[in-house]
Amino acid sequence: MRTAPTILHLDMDAFYASAEQAAKPSLRGKAVVVGGLGPRGVVATASYEARKFGVHSAMPMGQARRLVPNAAYLVPRFALYRAISDQVMALLRELSPLVEPLSLDEAFVDLEAGGVADDQASALAVGERLRADIKAVTGLAGSVGLAASKMLAKIASEEAKPDGLRLIVPGTERDLLGPLSVRILPGVGPATGDHLRRGGITTVGEIAEAGEDELVRLLGKSHGSALYAMALARDERPVVAERESKSVSVEDTYDADIHDRVRVRGEVARLADRCVERLRAAGHSGRTIVLKVRRFDFSTLTRSETLRGPTDDPGVVREAAARLLESVDTTGGVRLLGVGVTGLADYTQEDLFAQAQAQALALAEGPEQREGEAAPEGVAAETVEEPAEEVPLVLRRWSAGHDVRHARFGHGWVQGSGLGRVTVRFETPGSAPGRVRTFRVDDAELVPAEPLPLVTPPGEEG
Repeated sequence: MRTAPTILHLDMDAFYASAEQAAKPSLRGKAVVVGGLGPRGVVATASYEARKFGVHSAMPMGQARRLVPNAAYLVPRFALYRAISDQVMALLRELSPLVEPLSLDEAFVDLEAGGVADDQASALAVGERLRADIKAVTGLAGSVGLAASKMLAKIASEEAKPDGLRLIVPGTERDLLGPLSVRILPGVGPATGDHLRRGGITTVGEIAEAGEDELVRLLGKSHGSALYAMALARDERPVVAERESKSVSVEDTYDADIHDRVRVRGEVARLADRCVERLRAAGHSGRTIVLKVRRFDFSTLTRSETLRGPTDDPGVVREAAARLLESVDTTGGVRLLGVGVTGLADYTQEDLFAQAQAQALALAEGPEQREGEAAPEGVAAETVEEPAEEVPLVLRRWSAGHDVRHARFGHGWVQGSGLGRVTVRFETPGSAPGRVRTFRVDDAELVPAEPLPLVTPPGEEG
């Protein structure tokens, strides 16, 4: 392992929610939750204001609403997040040719390979400069961890949150890791954590004390040996430059076998939604849907279905995964479920009829899908009843948080819709909190718009 803390881990703080707060002046300093807003939606990111109430990523959206009913609930705007991510990754590549993105908002950087740092002082200087550059270019905050290995750099960035920098001095790693939960180590999820707990091991220090043989007995040769090495702060994994993904997938292993067929269907639907979140975060769509099922006897089955064209529509992926499940016998119980997408592309070719049906259903749901339609205290809401040309409702879907432009009122974003009305707040990243107005959903002067940049480029002010 290195003797200097020249591996950097960057993690943007509450990325989606922070981007929405930066884009929407009326939401700054308030609880914001981004994710799927439907009945099976889950939280993708929550602002720090929402986290104070217990909201966290992967939480069912219904539970989040019960914890913070007055938060702003928004659907993701991946075009905006990708644009910001491209800016951040460009800054990282100025530091080193070895940049390993983990997601839109997270990456490792080998500073030594870039020749910009070779000791503690130079690494600290690079980290501070990077944080300042990210804030200047994007307006957002990122937390930076510096250490001699990838595992420790990631732990350091987590401890630096929010909007901070943490450097782990080489030689102090064992003392730092010892009292921490085993869940801090890569590869230790809920199932492995519970398995270790049943063996009397709850901290990283206890893993080191147990010894490699005991870890191998509990977890098997590969996993046990790797975990023991990490508990001793040994991590030789190199930073690997970005490689093109061939597939995107998610899977869950369950502590107890699932026997209820209804629950199995629900888990598959949830996994499909998570898979699409990752697919969109990577900027891809995919043509082939894959279902993985490991049964009670450890036999593993995979089923796949190839669509007519690539998609990143959660409804399409969910329905395909459900169809694949119908061909799998789950009698006896299920230990693991997974949903994946292969045949990746950077464009979509949707089934327009199915898409129109989904939009019509969303509009028909009316009040159940309305988000934030009442104006906050102190802000007047105005209803604009102007004649509009007849536009079939199925062609219009106003998702909470998405950008719109009105011919008279300019740029704004959707606060909510339902019962044939759409509520819009007119403001931009550089404006004061804007006014709320309500329109018919088929108002001809109201159209979808592209996200505005969070920071005005030099020379374009005014």
